[in-house]
Amino acid sequence: MTELISVAEAEALVAQHMPRFGSERVALERAAGRLLRQAVHAEHDHPPFDRVMMDGIAVRWHDPLPREFQLAGTQLAGMAAQSLDSGGACLEVTTGAVLPGGCDCVIPVEQTRREGARYLLLDGCRPARGQFVHARGADCPAGSLLLEAGMRIGAPEMALLAANGVVEVEVAAVPSVAIVSTGDELVAVDAPLGQGQIRRSNDVAILAALRLHGFDRIVRHHVADDGPATRALLADLLAAHDVLILSGGVSVGQRDYVPESLDALGVRRVFHRIAQKPGKPMWFGAGPRGQVVFALPGNPVSALVCTIRYARPALLASMGMAAGQPEQVRLDGPVDASELLTCFVPAHVHSDAQGSMIAHAVPSRTSGDFSALPRTHGVVQLPPGQATAAAGDVVAFYRW
Repeated sequence: MTELISVAEAEALVAQHMPRFGSERVALERAAGRLLRQAVHAEHDHPPFDRVMMDGIAVRWHDPLPREFQLAGTQLAGMAAQSLDSGGACLEVTTGAVLPGGCDCVIPVEQTRREGARYLLLDGCRPARGQFVHARGADCPAGSLLLEAGMRIGAPEMALLAANGVVEVEVAAVPSVAIVSTGDELVAVDAPLGQGQIRRSNDVAILAALRLHGFDRIVRHHVADDGPATRALLADLLAAHDVLILSGGVSVGQRDYVPESLDALGVRRVFHRIAQKPGKPMWFGAGPRGQVVFALPGNPVSALVCTIRYARPALLASMGMAAGQPEQVRLDGPVDASELLTCFVPAHVHSDAQGSMIAHAVPSRTSGDFSALPRTHGVVQLPPGQATAAAGDVVAFYRW
């Protein structure tokens, strides 16, 4: 029997053997959702000019300020900068326009009344120098670091890329992933159930856990508990994909053919079996061309826990995602744990009145019971050493 390794050892070994998937350049409109692999600096001052923030009139502020101004022209958004020479005059301005030369104050139109070619300030209007002026470079000066490599490109990041003239974006290349379900008892989702059969669900759950984080090069396969068939399928997949994620066939049963098939195909075992519950039988190995193989237990909760705890974060890190610490949550009550094993327990999380994250455990009855998982947000990781984790304990939390 293979000796159990700790969760920390398994995590470190996976990280040591992960390949780097490189990068590619894509058009800006295709960059949303991808991992950024370049630093982005401000092309120019933001804003690039003193910018008007309200529709109204632009004036030169002095004390005392006149209560009426002679209209000297208009400054619209997109126009070249106009100039104001007289302290008793004003220019009509619109939001987003360049602040006219000689002006340092914008008075909102709601605080004025126009009478012919002059503007009068309403009672109670007390303008101040610099009001409603978005100063050049106030957001950031030219050359400032705006985006760092490793960030996920969302809507705000897309806006910054566009505003700084980034037409093509260097992003992480997405690895090709094959997900394989093993087992005689498994049938397709749309197939009728015969005696002793269940529908495949692990592959769909693993696919979702990856696709929701930007992995879109995924295929799914199924193989029965048959040695030659398992070796043939795995040989084809190792030749075509960067990553294999298998579900089932990794225990020590008489029909668990995955480890011996991988060994026959030149995939070197890095570890087999982790001191955790659920997910103890997990297997991980490295292929002859740098491929990696995550062979997960077949029970649904075990497979999903191993996916979110090992496979997904390792793939994201290999693509260049900036490393971060797991969320920390506080248990709202005692939870069964183990003196020997790290326990992963499904939990619902919420924020308390002080803004701390609180976890309410929703334990599965078995590692095959996934019916309650939709009412949870992820799993808490309970370290070994005690039979029960106490209410108030702060533990790591991993989201589905």
